[in-house]
Amino acid sequence: MAAKLLKLVMSAVTTTDVDINPEISKYFYELREDERTDDVLTIPATQFTDDAGNIMTGNLTTVSTDNGYYLLFINGVLQQSSLFTVSTDGSQVVINQASTIPVGTPITLTVNNFNPISTSTTTITT
Repeated sequence: MAAKLLKLVMSAVTTTDVDINPEISKYFYELREDERTDDVLTIPATQFTDDAGNIMTGNLTTVSTDNGYYLLFINGVLQQSSLFTVSTDGSQVVINQASTIPVGTPITLTVNNFNPISTSTTTITT
């Protein structure tokens, strides 16, 4: 008997729903001279105000591993991420090359986290 190729006849349809669920926190600060040392500005979390205007009493929200990022604006201008760091516990923000930032300049930190949820359904018909 000769070899015969057998094929399955079926169709599959997959539907995937994804919810990104962004969680955004914004923190505001106005530069004070006493927090700058030479070219480095260290801002304790308790010097920021939150989006509602409340003074922070604890640490800042930190980014979720692989699902978040920070944006830093100085006087409304987005800064390169290599110029600042946020401590792993959110207790402070350190800005490098800060000697040219004038006293009184507004600094805004935005923490963008995502809590993605996805569901998939596959339907196979023969």
